[in-house]
Amino acid sequence: MPFNGEKQCVGEDQPSDSDSSRFSESMASLSDYECSRQSFTSDSSSKSSSPASTSPPRVVTFDEVMAATRNLSNMTLAHEIAVNENFQLKQDALPENSLAGRVRHIVHQAFWDVLESELNAEPPEYEHAIKLFEEIREVLLSFLTPGGNRLRNQICEVLDTDLIRQQAEHSAVDIQGLANYVISTMGKLCAPVRDDDIRELKATCNIVDVLRQIFHVLDLMKMDMVNFTIRSLRPHLQRQLVDYERTKFQEILEETPSALDQTTEWIKESVHEELLSLSETALTPGAKNSSKPSLSPTLVLNNSYLKLLQWDYQKKELPETLMTDGARLQELTEKLNQLKMIACLSLITNNIVGAITEGLPELAVRLKRISAVLLEGMNKETFNLKEVLNSIGVQTCVEVNKTLMEGGLPALDAEVQANLVGQFSSIEEEDNPIWSLIEKRIQLYMKSLLCLPNPQKCMPPVPGGLTVIQQELEVLGSQYANIVNLNKQVYGPFYANILRKLLFSEEATGKAEASSSTN
Repeated sequence: MPFNGEKQCVGEDQPSDSDSSRFSESMASLSDYECSRQSFTSDSSSKSSSPASTSPPRVVTFDEVMAATRNLSNMTLAHEIAVNENFQLKQDALPENSLAGRVRHIVHQAFWDVLESELNAEPPEYEHAIKLFEEIREVLLSFLTPGGNRLRNQICEVLDTDLIRQQAEHSAVDIQGLANYVISTMGKLCAPVRDDDIRELKATCNIVDVLRQIFHVLDLMKMDMVNFTIRSLRPHLQRQLVDYERTKFQEILEETPSALDQTTEWIKESVHEELLSLSETALTPGAKNSSKPSLSPTLVLNNSYLKLLQWDYQKKELPETLMTDGARLQELTEKLNQLKMIACLSLITNNIVGAITEGLPELAVRLKRISAVLLEGMNKETFNLKEVLNSIGVQTCVEVNKTLMEGGLPALDAEVQANLVGQFSSIEEEDNPIWSLIEKRIQLYMKSLLCLPNPQKCMPPVPGGLTVIQQELEVLGSQYANIVNLNKQVYGPFYANILRKLLFSEEATGKAEASSSTN
């Protein structure tokens, strides 16, 4: 919110390259998490509770629950402000036809009708109007900076309610003049986006309508001020976010010791999968018989993060440490699923008619655009994927035939077209080989991203078959890496504590099994 007559554009997003890359530049390198076996099995860790604790559960009081809720709310808000350049507050507008909306409209209309009747009475009754000006004065004063003493004194002098009451007693009060002063002052304090509202206020003649609109515009100015304050605080929050979030989460953990249960299960699942993978590798014919390799904490944690790209966000609860990024991860996963489908369609098209359409990049771009449009919203439950895939197949045949005929070539025969449409429709079937191949390659690409210390400066090469979605995949990959790296920075000590307990437990279990088998 601009103050002391200075105007600033409010409501427009003003992201900069330096701001958007601040987090990725400050991410901890992979070596910070690849700790040695000695340090990893030691007892030095954060104060977070152990997932393997055998102490009896502690009774949590209502006050402790509320304190944890407040900490979570503050942490979530700070995280959203810091990482989302487009974050801003908006007025909570009730639906027009809702019961609450109708009740509010009736009550407000009744208030303004009463005020109009009082001002039109003989003699006029000014008490309600004076109270409104008193409220307006407080709102205007709240917009001023501590240094705006001159305007502050002027507002207090002109909107002195004691003086206005004395004038009202002698029928000497100028309500329209007071309203004009308020509008003029609002024009000095508001953002440029409110200039049209100020002009409408100046053109309004009915005093009740003027007062009503003044309060409406003041509400908008309040929201402008809040959003301006948010943008001003964002750089500071970005610098302090890691320490702030970690401290708040530690407080939550102290109030509710079970606050890492889902996170522990999430990591434990990856530990078991990695152990199973190592066991299968050891049993592979030709594999060298060597001592049991130790699990890498970084590998386990990265594989846990990769699971988020295949997470069922509607049915499965997220780990507690990722709640603040849940919406972003879900949106990213949905976009990634759409890209997977486009890559599958492109791969099938190239396999079937690639020899015919080779050297026609415009056709590939057109087919990709058609697929992207028709697949919009494919993650909704009501979306009929099989029907849409069939439609894309038919449309692809039409576009290919059109291009071939324009070049004086014969159209595709019916068998090839039926094969193309059929393979498109089969993508949605479980264990489809094309889908599995594309998914595996995307997982490999994302995994390589997590192994880079700074993905923003050096993106890994895109695996074969993904060239058609390379640009979109690099953007999503960069966003995904930023989320993961910031999460590692904030919750690294908590993950280290969980992994130490899990890996130490698994190692002890493995040794016990080995000793029993030798006996």
